[in-house]
Amino acid sequence: MRITPRKHEYQAVVDILVDPTFETPDQMAKALLKEMGAILQMRDLWVLTHRWADGSKGLNYGPFGSTAEAEAFAKKMSFGGTGRVIPLTSSGIALANHDGKAGWPGYCYNPQCGHPPFMHSSVGASRGQCHLDGCACDKFVKDAPKTKNKK
Repeated sequence: MRITPRKHEYQAVVDILVDPTFETPDQMAKALLKEMGAILQMRDLWVLTHRWADGSKGLNYGPFGSTAEAEAFAKKMSFGGTGRVIPLTSSGIALANHDGKAGWPGYCYNPQCGHPPFMHSSVGASRGQCHLDGCACDKFVKDAPKTKNKK
């Protein structure tokens, strides 16, 4: 699977790599794998389904990072029969829309929230309070808070 790194994704990995609190390489490796799994769970992926020429079910392949990657794989392997690229909707995004995703781009940066913009009321050209039951957010916060670099 080809993965195009995104700034907010690789920054989370860098943060783990430079974290001095890990006592062993094993602890750091576990944290890295968990973080990378969480990152990939927030992405939509694709699979290639296959049927043989006689109509019987073939093998399914994936995941792929894009439709083009799945199609290139099918062409390179030149399977007999037919293949079809199917999108897999991200389970991480579905959960984040419900539970919130603190600090994830596109989600509310209000520390009490983390829900997507469409869960917030429309207020003119911006967004107001979150409509999810139990969420105390009163205004959608679009960007992460700015931090000053200490030198």
